[in-house]
Amino acid sequence: MSAQPNHFAPLARLLHWLMALLIVAMLFIGAGMVASVSARHEWLLHLHKPLGIAILLLVIVRLFVRFATRQPPLPADLPRWQVLAAKASHVLLYALMLVLPLLGWAMISAAGDPVMLTSSLQLPSILPANASLFAALRKAHGVLAYLLFLTVLLHLAAALFHGWVRRDGVLESMLRGKD
Repeated sequence: MSAQPNHFAPLARLLHWLMALLIVAMLFIGAGMVASVSARHEWLLHLHKPLGIAILLLVIVRLFVRFATRQPPLPADLPRWQVLAAKASHVLLYALMLVLPLLGWAMISAAGDPVMLTSSLQLPSILPANASLFAALRKAHGVLAYLLFLTVLLHLAAALFHGWVRRDGVLESMLRGKD
């Protein structure tokens, strides 16, 4: 077995692609929620909450997997600024994947609403009801959602740059299994 793998561990790849799908869905669901006051809004809200909690739970699992497995190294010829940008963007992605669901949970709690995952499964409130706190959390949730959207787009652009322009194996390491 080599010291450095050429590909991410299978569980890491599964979690990456599952969470990518969920996060893209959440961004569109969130955009649909804020763009509509119709009956669709309520349906989207009931979809958004459990998906947010699922993302929160999956990112915790993903962090354990990330620290328990070795990742393939970045190409040795990658400029230092790109290495730093890659590391910073990954930290930002993980932070946003953790913070946004918690912020949403706190926001609903501050609204004084029950945090329902299903018709019979309710999460405990993590903050007391407070209208001004709700407004601040709602604003923060929206701003951070836009930041997540931008970061996901940059992540995708970087992956495509590595896969189509540099052809250096970075994209391949997340797409395929062992050599």
